[in-house]
Amino acid sequence: MTREHYLVFNLLFLVLVLLMQVGEGQQNRASDVKVGIVDDVGMAYSNMTLFCINMSLSDFYSSHPETRTRLVTTVVDSKKDVVTAAAAALDLITNKEVKAILGPWNSMQAQFMIEIGQKSHVPIVSYSATSPFLASIRSQYFFRATYDDSSQVHAVKAIIKLFGWREVVPVYVDNTFGEGIMPHLTDALQEINVRIPYRTVISPNATGDEISVELLRMMTRPTRVFVVHTEDLLASRFFAKAKEIGLMKQGYVWILTNGITDGLSLMKEAETDAMQGVLGVKTYVPRSDKLEAFKSKWKNRFPLSDLSVYGLWAYDATTALAMAIEEAGTSNLIFAKTDDAMRNMSGLQGLGVSQYGPKLLQTLSKVRFKGLSGDFRFINRELQPSVLEIVNVNGHGGRTIGYWTKEHGLLKYVDQRQATTTTFTTWKDRLRPIIWPGDTTFVPKGWEIPTNGKRLKIGVPTNNHFPQFVKGTKDPITNSTIFSGFCIDYFEAVIQAMPYDVSYDFFPVEDMDYETMVYQVYLGKYDAVVGDTTISANRSMYVEFSLPYTPSGVGLVVPVKDNVKRSSTIFLMPLTWGLCLLSLLSFFIIAVVVWVLEHRVNPDFDGPGRYQISTILWFSFSIMVFAPRERVLSFWARLVVIIWYFLVLLLTQSYTASLASLLTSQQLYPTVTNINSLLAKGERVGNQRSPFILGRLRESGFSDANLVTYGSPEQCHELLDTEPAKGGVSAVFMELPYVRLFLGQHCNKYKMVQTPFKVDGFGFVFPIGSPLVADVSRAILKVEESNKANQLESAWFKKIDESCPDPLTSPDPNPSESFRKLGIDSFWVLFVAAAIVCVTALGKCMFHFLKENPDQRNLQGLWERFLQPDTKSYINQVKKCQCSINNHEEANNGRQS
Repeated sequence: MTREHYLVFNLLFLVLVLLMQVGEGQQNRASDVKVGIVDDVGMAYSNMTLFCINMSLSDFYSSHPETRTRLVTTVVDSKKDVVTAAAAALDLITNKEVKAILGPWNSMQAQFMIEIGQKSHVPIVSYSATSPFLASIRSQYFFRATYDDSSQVHAVKAIIKLFGWREVVPVYVDNTFGEGIMPHLTDALQEINVRIPYRTVISPNATGDEISVELLRMMTRPTRVFVVHTEDLLASRFFAKAKEIGLMKQGYVWILTNGITDGLSLMKEAETDAMQGVLGVKTYVPRSDKLEAFKSKWKNRFPLSDLSVYGLWAYDATTALAMAIEEAGTSNLIFAKTDDAMRNMSGLQGLGVSQYGPKLLQTLSKVRFKGLSGDFRFINRELQPSVLEIVNVNGHGGRTIGYWTKEHGLLKYVDQRQATTTTFTTWKDRLRPIIWPGDTTFVPKGWEIPTNGKRLKIGVPTNNHFPQFVKGTKDPITNSTIFSGFCIDYFEAVIQAMPYDVSYDFFPVEDMDYETMVYQVYLGKYDAVVGDTTISANRSMYVEFSLPYTPSGVGLVVPVKDNVKRSSTIFLMPLTWGLCLLSLLSFFIIAVVVWVLEHRVNPDFDGPGRYQISTILWFSFSIMVFAPRERVLSFWARLVVIIWYFLVLLLTQSYTASLASLLTSQQLYPTVTNINSLLAKGERVGNQRSPFILGRLRESGFSDANLVTYGSPEQCHELLDTEPAKGGVSAVFMELPYVRLFLGQHCNKYKMVQTPFKVDGFGFVFPIGSPLVADVSRAILKVEESNKANQLESAWFKKIDESCPDPLTSPDPNPSESFRKLGIDSFWVLFVAAAIVCVTALGKCMFHFLKENPDQRNLQGLWERFLQPDTKSYINQVKKCQCSINNHEEANNGRQS
C-alpha cells in the first residue's frame, strides 16, 4: 500500500472517529460547543496535526466521562492561502458561530484571523504561528500554544559567543514569519558586539535560479557564519542548492532556527543529506510516560506518518481548549448581532460578538496541566520555553549536542545545574562533539578571504619623512611603485603568521595627510592602511586598529651639554669643601694623637720641638703615598694608625676614580628635564605634523607662537642645533618609534628625558567590524613573541654609532642630576670610628699618666713632666732598637760570609 493510500485511510478514520464522538456526545446528552479548525488540509504536516487534535479530544473525554461539554469541530481548508484562511475564519464565526478557532498553520494566515477574533471576541488558539510580529497586534483573544520565535535568539547568541565568531549573516524568508525574528536577533547579536555585514532575504516562492544567485553572492563575501530562519520546505530547497554550489564544505557555519529543526523528522533522507554538519536550535520536549505512551499509540495507528512537536502542541492546545470550555460552562453560547449584522450586511461588517468569549478568555488564561510537550501554561497568552535543545545534523535527523537554559546558558546535559560555578575553558566543556560541514571536527573560524573574491586594496603613505618606516619608489621599467620599510616588512611578517592566505595589493597614497588617508578606509576606498599610522581615539570612531606593533607614547627630546668646566683647578672638583676641610683637619688631629701616644716611649718622636712638629706632620701626611719610616710602638697608637690607613685608602681611591672620570669622559646632561620647565620659561618647542601631539601641547599650555612644526629628522636636528633666539627650539616632541630612530643617529647630542603623553603606537587600519582585525592582532602577538620582530628592528633601525644605547630600553636613569662630588655623607662612618678610637686612646693614655704621677699638683708641672720622655721605657726601647740593629747587622754579615 502506498503512502497516499495510507493518508486517505487515515483521513477516513479521522472522519469516522469524529462521527463516533458526536454520537457519543449525544448519547451522554452533553452540551455541544462548536469549535472551528483552520488548516492546510491535505498537507502532511496538516494531516498530522488533525490526527493529534482528534486523539486529544478522544483521550480527554474518555478519561473525563463526567464532563458537561463536548467540542464539536468543523475543519475548514485554508489551502495555504492567507485570504482563504481569513475567509474560512469569517465563515466559521458568522455562519457556524464557533466559540473558538484552532489554527491556522502559519503566521501570515494568523495575522488577519487575529483581527477577526478580536472583533468578534472569539479566541484564536494557534499551535504553529510563531512570528513575534503577531504579538504586536496586542489582541487579548490570540493565544499562542507554541513558542515565540524570539525566544530562541538568546540560544543562537550563546552559540555564536561560545565560538567567538565576530560576523553573522541572517538568511530568512521574505514574509511575516521571516521578518519577525530579525529585530530580536539583531539586538541579541549587538549585545555581544557581533556585526551583521549584510542580510540574505529569500522569497517564499523563489526559483532554484534565484536561490543560486543569492548563494553565489554569499560565497563571494568573507563571512562564513549564517543563521537560517525559513520554513522547512524552503530550507530543503535552499540547502540542496547550497550543497550543489559548494557552500556546505569545510569552513562554513550554518545555524538553523526551530522552524527548520522541529521539522527534521518530517524531511526525506535526501533533504537532510544536504544539511550535514549544520547546527540548530530545536524545541525541547521532556520525556514522560504519557509522551512515550502517546508515541507508541501513534506508531500503531499511523505507522507511516511521522510525529513532530507541532503535533504535540496541537494535542495540548486542544486539551487546553476542552478544559477551558468545560470550566466556562455552557451559558451565553450566543452571538450578539451588531447594527450592521441586523441590516444583513455581509463580511466583517456583519460580524456578531460572542457573549461566550470573555468568559472563555478568562478560563483559557488560567489553564495549566502536564501535557505531552511539557508543562502547559499560558504566560501573557503564549507558552514560554525554559529549555531549548541544540542539535547537530548528522545522518538522518539531528543529534543532540547540548541544551540551553535561561539560568545557565549552554550545557552538555539537561539536568546539569552547576554551570554557573564552574570555570569553562573551551567550547568542549559546554557542548558535545560536533561534526561540521565538510565532515570535519575543526571549528571554523567564521570567515575567510574568498578565492574568487576581490583582493584587499591596501593604502600605503608615500609622503613619509622617515623612510625607514615606509618608503615608495618608482620602478623605471614597469612604472610600478615598490614599497619598503619597517612597516611594510612587519605587515608581511604578520600575514605569513596568519592561519590562512590573504591576497592584497599595495596602493600608494600621495598628497594626502594621515587623517584624510585613514578616513578613506571608512569611505570604502581602501580595505586597509599599512604604514606609520598612530592609533588615536578620534580615528577609532570611524575605523578599527589592530594591536600596536611599536612602543607607545610621545617622548620629549632635548639637547645635552657637558656640565664639567675643565680648568686648572679641576683637581679640586671631586671632593666637596666640607670633605676637604674635614680631611685636612683629620690629618692634624691624627698627628697630634700619635705624638701624644708615642713621644714618651718612642725615640723616633723625641728631639727638639721643631723636629717633633715636623715629624708628626710628616708621619700623618706621608701615609697617603707610602709607609713612613717612623715606627709606632704602643698598642693604641697602632690602632689609631690602622683606622687612619683604611680611611686614607678609601679617600684616595675614590678621589682618583672621580678625577679620572672628569678628565677622560664627557659628562653630558640634558638642558631641560621635563615639560613643566619648558612651560615655566616659555620656551619654543618643536612638534611633528601630528594633530594629536599638537592638540595635547595646546592643552598643556603652549601657545601657538612657541610651537614649531617639523617634518623630517633633518629638520628636527636643525631646530635643536640652533639656539631658540636664532629660530631654533629648546626641545622637540615626537612619538617613541621616531625617537628610537632619531636618537640612534644623534645620541651624543640629544636625549629623551620624559614621556609626557600617552599614545598607543602604530597599528594597521581596517574598516569597523572587519573580521581581519582579530586575526591580524593575534598574528602580531605571534611575531612579537618570535625573533622576527627583533630582526626587523635591527635591520631598519641601524645606529650610526653602535655605542648609542636604546633610548627605550636603556633610558638615562637620572637625567636631572649633574656630576656628584664626594661628600662627608659617603665617609662619615669612618670618621666617627676614627674619632672614637682617638678619644679612647687619649683617655687611656692620660689615665695612666696621672696614675704614674700622683705627686704633681699643678698643670704646669704636669705639662713639663708630660713633655719629658719616660726614662725607663725610653731606655728599654733604645736597647730594643740597638739589639734589633745588631741582630740585623749580624744577619747581613752571615749572608755575606
